[in-house]
Amino acid sequence: MRDYPKTIKKLIRHYMTESYERELHRELTKLAASFEEWRKDEISSGEFSYRIHQYEVGPSKELYKKYNYGEADMNVAYAIAAGILRKDELPAELLESLAGPLSFFEGLDARGELRKPD
Repeated sequence: MRDYPKTIKKLIRHYMTESYERELHRELTKLAASFEEWRKDEISSGEFSYRIHQYEVGPSKELYKKYNYGEADMNVAYAIAAGILRKDELPAELLESLAGPLSFFEGLDARGELRKPD
């Protein structure tokens, strides 16, 4: 992460945690749907177990790596460009500080090259 003032670093960490929670919630909601299918006997226990495994080695692992080993400022800028976080919910000083990374991701989005969550 670039050398930001302490107040900005705190905001970046806060909103990175928020974006992680939102992405994790989205993926767990999908898993919850599988749980309901299993409870209604619409899928077998084996299929449900397979879906849990796929979640663990797929979305869960990817999100963990992204948010624990990735650059915090880049994660927040990505979350804004991808629509995970809305600009209107973020402090102006944070948006100003992330102008460079945000511009990068918005450029990718404008070209249709930004990989957004499902």
